[in-house]
Amino acid sequence: MKKLIGTLLIGLLSTGLLWAQDEDVVQQDPKARERIEAAKIGLISERLGLTPEQAEKFWPIYREFSQKRGELVSEFRKAQRAAGPDNTDPDKQKELVEFGLKIKQRELDLEKDYSRRMMDVISAQQILNLRNAEKEFQRMILNQLQQRRDLQQRRENLRDRNPKLRDRKNNP
Repeated sequence: MKKLIGTLLIGLLSTGLLWAQDEDVVQQDPKARERIEAAKIGLISERLGLTPEQAEKFWPIYREFSQKRGELVSEFRKAQRAAGPDNTDPDKQKELVEFGLKIKQRELDLEKDYSRRMMDVISAQQILNLRNAEKEFQRMILNQLQQRRDLQQRRENLRDRNPKLRDRKNNP
């Protein structure tokens, strides 16, 4: 079972499906989010070693938690966009910092609540493993994105150095 999940995860990574964590790409490919979630579920299930009974009770709680955590992150991103990247008003910057701290506190409260609920289903060690698995998955996504960006940059550099490819780029 572990080999199957590991193979699935590596397959998804190697085919570049996880690059879609980038929000613009996810909007272009609605199935990308599903693929990312499937890979995340596979990694978390493997790292936690959930029994079928645990999995049946754990996943609804975890999905609800993830959704609410995502809403908090989205709320802060929206406030950042509203403030604008070039905002030089110290009062607005201070408001954004304070709002960010409130969001972090709400996220901590959310995690405490859901950790208690999850511990009714899984062990404390599995909760610790969950946090590590989430961090590991995030690192994997970021590494995949960086690799794709590096590859794209190398392609552009080659294209710029090669006159035939440069002409093809300018005259499709």
